[in-house]
Amino acid sequence: MPADLEHHGPVLNATRARQGRYGRHIFWVLIISTVLAAAALFGAWGMRSGDLANVEHNNGASSTQEAQHYSAEPTKAAPPATAG
Repeated sequence: MPADLEHHGPVLNATRARQGRYGRHIFWVLIISTVLAAAALFGAWGMRSGDLANVEHNNGASSTQEAQHYSAEPTKAAPPATAG
């Protein structure tokens, strides 16, 4: 048995009770938050753009020995011996 037997407000069906209204304040909150998020992303990119522009064009080996170390093919391991 429901505890609230006296209805103090209008009786609405479930569909009407779940519907919301379009408010201008919600629209402005969404617009302002989108603009602030875009400004934050642009600001973060702007702060790091100098680092992105300083890309070295040649990140290769600095010595002949280092170049040989990276260009040598890895040695193949011997197949495991079978017991038998």
